[in-house]
Amino acid sequence: MGRLEGKIIAVTGPRKADELSRMINKFGGETVLRPAQGTVFLDDSFIEDQLRALIDQPADWLILTTGVGTEALLQTAEKLGLAESFLGALKSMKLGARGYKTVNVLRKLGLTPEVRDDDGTTRGLLRALESYDLLGSRVALQLYGDPAPRLTGVLAERGAVCEELLPYRHIPPEGDVVERLIDEIVTGKVDAVTMTSTVQVRYVMGCAARMGQLEAVRDAFASRVLAVAVGKVTAEAVYEEGVERVLFPEEERMGSMVVAMSKFFGGGSDEPDSGSI
Repeated sequence: MGRLEGKIIAVTGPRKADELSRMINKFGGETVLRPAQGTVFLDDSFIEDQLRALIDQPADWLILTTGVGTEALLQTAEKLGLAESFLGALKSMKLGARGYKTVNVLRKLGLTPEVRDDDGTTRGLLRALESYDLLGSRVALQLYGDPAPRLTGVLAERGAVCEELLPYRHIPPEGDVVERLIDEIVTGKVDAVTMTSTVQVRYVMGCAARMGQLEAVRDAFASRVLAVAVGKVTAEAVYEEGVERVLFPEEERMGSMVVAMSKFFGGGSDEPDSGSI
């Protein structure tokens, strides 16, 4: 008998949803697909203006938060014939990086960030920036489809002037799929909800707030429904939405997430114990 036998798991990530479902099924669980993240598209005209402005007047700091988003900026610059100019701008700015994927992208360019996180999270990146005087500094923030009010808020409090670079945008999923998920969470029709990006977290909890069900969702996650994140970054977003009980693996992989769920339900523990932030 699989350790997820009899458990209904909601899958909110649209990418690799079938792959994740197969993993859950192998452990005996049943999945319901509730994509909470809409189509991603590139806004060439908007990001072109931002790139040109950054090349003409480099910021004091460029904070890069995802490897995918960093690559998107580079690809856009290349497509616009600005690759060499953008690389020159990168070399003239102090660079901050969150996540090993971001650091790897910079390494391929022969660049080393001035600061980087120590644990893959926004909190870790902010800790790394604590010793720097940001008063009056112009800080460009590369984000991936999802604004980061906590990060921009803390930097603004320290006197930085922030500009967000969003090479990709997310739009809400079509139909009432997230509303259905909220009802399933509140009524206990699902045993766990998996989330693989911060965007999914924001859409789920934002929808709950609009429906007047935010506290009910938080209460459900605190007791009968398990909130599951693919890694620390996504878990951090869940915590920031007021959910205190979140299960996530140390290794940010879907397979590791499924194994963590199977151990949790198989052991009958009341509290997640796989990861910590």
